[in-house]
Amino acid sequence: MLTEFSPRQLSDPVIAEADGILRSCVHCGFCTATCPTFHLLGDELDSPRGRIVLIKEMHENGGVPGSTVVKHLDRCLTCLSCMTTCPSGVDYMHLVEGARNRIEDYPEARPLRQRLVRRLLRGLLTNRRLFHLSMRLAALARPLAPFLPGLPRRLLTKAPRLSPPAPASAVYPAVGHCRARVALLTGCAQSVVGGEINRAAIRLLARHGAEVVVSDVPCCGALDSHLGAAVAARGRAATAVRRWWRETAAGGGAGLDAVVITTSGCGTSVKDYGHLLAGDPELAEPARQIAALTVDVSEWMDRVGLLPPAHPPGGRVAYHAACSLQHGQRQRKAAPALLRAAGFETLDVADGHFCCGSAGTYNILQPVLADGLKSKKQDNIRVLAADMVATGNLGCILQLQDGLELPVLHTLQLLDWATGGPKPQGVT
Repeated sequence: MLTEFSPRQLSDPVIAEADGILRSCVHCGFCTATCPTFHLLGDELDSPRGRIVLIKEMHENGGVPGSTVVKHLDRCLTCLSCMTTCPSGVDYMHLVEGARNRIEDYPEARPLRQRLVRRLLRGLLTNRRLFHLSMRLAALARPLAPFLPGLPRRLLTKAPRLSPPAPASAVYPAVGHCRARVALLTGCAQSVVGGEINRAAIRLLARHGAEVVVSDVPCCGALDSHLGAAVAARGRAATAVRRWWRETAAGGGAGLDAVVITTSGCGTSVKDYGHLLAGDPELAEPARQIAALTVDVSEWMDRVGLLPPAHPPGGRVAYHAACSLQHGQRQRKAAPALLRAAGFETLDVADGHFCCGSAGTYNILQPVLADGLKSKKQDNIRVLAADMVATGNLGCILQLQDGLELPVLHTLQLLDWATGGPKPQGVT
């Protein structure tokens, strides 16, 4: 794609990076075949190709981004299915990330209500104490939901249930011979509404010979990145890198063999820390090394090998491949293979490359599109006559279990159960 940036514009690192990415796009349109929003809306501007043109024009024109580019970039799920499809290797993830950051540089590009809602979501979801309090209040106020307007009603009806407290920051010993030492990210939202996932992860990792280090890493910064808050995202990433770096041998600690992530949306962001903190003279190299150590829990379990099932549970499992795992991290085979090794029959969900509509805060900010994607995904699951659904991302779990008659679980919960852990709640 031809660009026409001036030398002055190219001195801006955001535009310089965008220029290189834009020039790699040949405008072939292959991406439209796998874009969920284009399939739903049929609008070229709601396809990756259309958004790329809008981003190019926004950077070339400068000034306050127009309402058209804001609307269509907000409709993008950042599912990255287009990157899997693209034959030219267009780095759409960083192109959109830079464009969203640029939009946030101009508060006047959004109405006040939108700015307040986005700030509220960032403030609540990334702060464990506030999120826990808000979920307690939501549980009390849920009976009032039918009498409330739009967004407040949706927030109450969609609010997940609190889980028991997450595991404390500590070092959990390996069971038997210690084969590895790993750090585990327990997450901001997952610590509040998915604590059982974190506990299952510690049991599973320890049972397979890993000493598990749970450091006080409050939030990885993924949510801030998705919402264009670049400064906040870099700040959270810097905190995470410093705390994990202290555990590495280079940082003066006992050493780490991996940083294990159980929420694939977080994993995609942590694996990108080398890019995010490339301009930080102190943390650029530690960030690069932490990113290189980072693995999804399914990657790690595939690497170390699953123990023979203690009591093969059996059952038909519909496996939903989270976008951040299959497209963002290019990890497609490990999780279903592990489920089969654990004794489950895995079932492929039709149109598995399409997003379920969760996408961070997308199901709150774009409810109509998110519900349309969720309905399609749930219909494709129902026809399989499965006993349960497995996936590797908390957001997908919360999205899919809304209105689905089956238990929706994290893949690692089933692996933990099969190799000696407790039966997950909801499984019959």
